[in-house]
Amino acid sequence: MVDSIADMLTRIRNAQMVGHQTVEFPFSKIKMEIANLLNRENYVGTVTKKGKGADKKIELTLKYRDEKNTKPVIRGLKRISKPGQRIYVSSKRLYLISRERGTAVLSTSKGIMTINEAKKKHVGGEVLFIIW
Repeated sequence: MVDSIADMLTRIRNAQMVGHQTVEFPFSKIKMEIANLLNRENYVGTVTKKGKGADKKIELTLKYRDEKNTKPVIRGLKRISKPGQRIYVSSKRLYLISRERGTAVLSTSKGIMTINEAKKKHVGGEVLFIIW
């Protein structure tokens, strides 16, 4: 697998389409940071790390807007920066991304953060994905 972040986003998207309560994927530090950010922004429920060694996994509890699990909180995910074409944005040009719908997630020198946090801290970075 080349793009582990795209795999994570696809697993979340697919699990919500069929109404699963939880989704799990292989552990990595960047995926854990992204999962915690999604939890802080109220897109997903609890985030837990399971297993040890090579069997470590991250488990996310998915959120829905109804009791039948047919209307997920996450309506869309779009990967922006890919391994073949990285997309970077400076702190002065963050306004170009903020016109998009939803919340953009950036990888900066100060960690993974939303575009609003990046504006407050005046940092730019790689645009990982947009979630709405």
